[in-house]
Amino acid sequence: MTRLDGQDTDAIARRLAGIAIEAGQVLQRMENALLDQRIKADGTPTSAADLAAEDVIVARLTEAWPGIPVVAEETASDVAPDDYFFLVDPLDGTGDFLTGTGEYSVNIALIRQARPIAAVVAAPGMGAVWIAGESAQAGRIPDEPGSDIAWHGIAVRQAPEHGLVALVSRRHGDHETERCLSSLSIGTRRTTSSALKFCLIASGEADIYVRCGPTMEWDTAAGDHILCCAGGRVVGPGGLALTYGHRERDYRNGPFAALGDVALAPRLALPVSN
Repeated sequence: MTRLDGQDTDAIARRLAGIAIEAGQVLQRMENALLDQRIKADGTPTSAADLAAEDVIVARLTEAWPGIPVVAEETASDVAPDDYFFLVDPLDGTGDFLTGTGEYSVNIALIRQARPIAAVVAAPGMGAVWIAGESAQAGRIPDEPGSDIAWHGIAVRQAPEHGLVALVSRRHGDHETERCLSSLSIGTRRTTSSALKFCLIASGEADIYVRCGPTMEWDTAAGDHILCCAGGRVVGPGGLALTYGHRERDYRNGPFAALGDVALAPRLALPVSN
C-alpha cells in the first residue's frame, strides 16, 4: 500500500486537480449528448456521464496511489474506508449538468482519520478549479490539456454586520434551513449549485451556506477542506466539524453550515439529526 505520511498535501491537491480536470473533459464531451438517466434509490439522478467520469477518476487514483481505497458515489457500497481513503463525487450537480446550466463540479478529497487533508473542486462548465492541501488556491482550467495552471491564493472575508450573502440551492430547500437563515441578517440570497457554494465562500464572494436536508459525504468533503484552508469553517450541530468515512450510515451527512466568518457560528441553531 502507498504510504502518504509526511507527503506534501499541496502537491497531492495539484495532482488531484489534474485528475478532476481530465474527468471534467469527459463530462464536457457528453454534456450535449442524449444520455440515459435514472433515479437512484436515494431519489437523486444519475447518468452515463456520472459513471464515465467516475471510471476515469478511480483509474487515475488507483494508478497514482495504489492500495488507497476510493469511496466514490456510484460504487460507494463496494469499498470500505481506511485510515486514508478518497471520497469522490464524479458529477456533483447532475440535474444542472442535464439541464445545461454549467453549474456542476467534480469533487475529490483525500481523507485521513475522518478529516480531509487534500482536495479539489473542478467546475469544467465554468472553467474554474479550486484546490487545498495546506493552503487554498484557485485557478482557471487551461484551454490546452496539460498546460500549467496559474494558481493564486484565496481567503474568506469578514462577514458584514448586516446584509450577509447566503448561498442557496436551486433544487433543494427545507423548512429547517429557512429557520436557520432567518436568525441571521441575510441581505442577498444567491442561487448556486453543487460544491461551488463552498468555493465561493472560500473565495470571499459570499458568507454562508446552510443545509439541513440530506447530503452525502462526497458532496461536502472537498469543499469543506477548501473552505477551512481559506480561513472558514464547516460546522454541524453544536459547532462540531464534520467527519467522514461513516459507512455505517451510508455516508450520509447531518445538518451543517459552511461559514466564511467563524464568528457567525454561535448565531446558528442547527437541528440535531435523528
